[in-house]
Amino acid sequence: MKRLKILLLTMLSSSVFAQDKPNILFIFADDWGWGDLSCHGHPYVKTPNIDRLAAEGTDFHRFTVASGVCSPSRAAVMTGHFPARYSIDGHFAWASSNAKRNMPDWLSLTAPLLPRMLQKAGYATAHFGKWHLSNNMISDSPLPSQYGYDTYGAFNCAGEQMPVHEDARNAIAFIEETNKAEKPFFINLWIHEPHTPFHTVPKYRWRFPNLNEADNIYASVLSHADDRVGEVLDTLERLNISDNTLVIFSSDNGPARGVGNVPLTLKHDTATGAGYGLGGAKGITGGRKGYKGSLFEGGIGVPFLARWPKHIAAGKVDESSLISAVDLLPTFCEIAGAELPVGYEPDGLSQVSVLMGKASVKREKPLFWKMDNQWPGSKDKPDHWVGYAVVDQNWKLVTDRNLKYFELYDIVADPYEKNDLKANHAEVLASLTKKLTDWTATLPAGPDKDTFSAERTK
Repeated sequence: MKRLKILLLTMLSSSVFAQDKPNILFIFADDWGWGDLSCHGHPYVKTPNIDRLAAEGTDFHRFTVASGVCSPSRAAVMTGHFPARYSIDGHFAWASSNAKRNMPDWLSLTAPLLPRMLQKAGYATAHFGKWHLSNNMISDSPLPSQYGYDTYGAFNCAGEQMPVHEDARNAIAFIEETNKAEKPFFINLWIHEPHTPFHTVPKYRWRFPNLNEADNIYASVLSHADDRVGEVLDTLERLNISDNTLVIFSSDNGPARGVGNVPLTLKHDTATGAGYGLGGAKGITGGRKGYKGSLFEGGIGVPFLARWPKHIAAGKVDESSLISAVDLLPTFCEIAGAELPVGYEPDGLSQVSVLMGKASVKREKPLFWKMDNQWPGSKDKPDHWVGYAVVDQNWKLVTDRNLKYFELYDIVADPYEKNDLKANHAEVLASLTKKLTDWTATLPAGPDKDTFSAERTK
């Protein structure tokens, strides 16, 4: 009888503990610029649902992703590592293109993976939306389920492609299911918008009757995405679990822009179907320098809104805390009570105290970026020449891929990177250059062969 009581108490305490674990909903948009929110002052885009996260949580203005393009940014979230550690310096494409750029064909299954860590901590895990940690053109690439997700619906992956607008519907069903099972959940809701092709729906085109066609298209796809985010947030409230759910909204890189006067034409994507091309790309960066593909702040400085009632301050703007995409893994694991694997060293830091406004985290480790951008920059893309960047405290150093030309910025005093200070701070230039060269010396010569598709042999 005594043993039975102990067993019942243990089961009860485990159940209560599971219910007390906060849910985590990570909404990751695709090419959503820092300025593409109503709460960030966009002149015509309306995002009332995402704005709720800012009003009911904290808006962090100094968040940066780990690349100016999607696949490396997503790899950093999954691993807590700089993507260059896996030779992921650009987007996953055809096997021949990946091989030419010395890239793998998918993120290694042997990498440390956030969803697996959360599974071990008792979480139900799901991924809905864009994948792009491989590509739908690599048919023998691992499915998202092999990375630690109990359930998924995705596109830009092998297998059947989930329709882009079914992300919220699937997420809502998963939330209802896990809530009924009294199990905490972790959801990647990686929405398509506003990546090309722009898949428009008449209902949302009609919301902006006074805009020209290109602006109308851009506003409509963002409004559609905002409504779907709202549907998920409403579900949390309906189930009375908003207070126990951390919600993050961010983007994988800055907004895309065409070169010159791009005509508005239709294009077809093998993963998502037909829609409008770059002629409808009207994203803005809030004054930050550069766009998607650049390692200036316009390419890597993106929205980051965090809401967790009773834990994260409501209606607050944080303009000083430097948070990176590589911080998300250790942050989510601390919140979830998940242990990091033995021997694993994240490049990021847990930012729980920063999210809660209790303390600032001093970055003792610099942040690094690597991209295969061409030097010198072109006339049409003057801010897309940076091959490497390093941020240490308030200093940011950018250089070409041959480490021959440098620019130095104080991004606290000069967040728009207008004043190159290398001539006046030779000691800072030398220090950051050494840190960068020391870091590049640790990077692999190329990807592991277990990340190669059979397509390479063709």
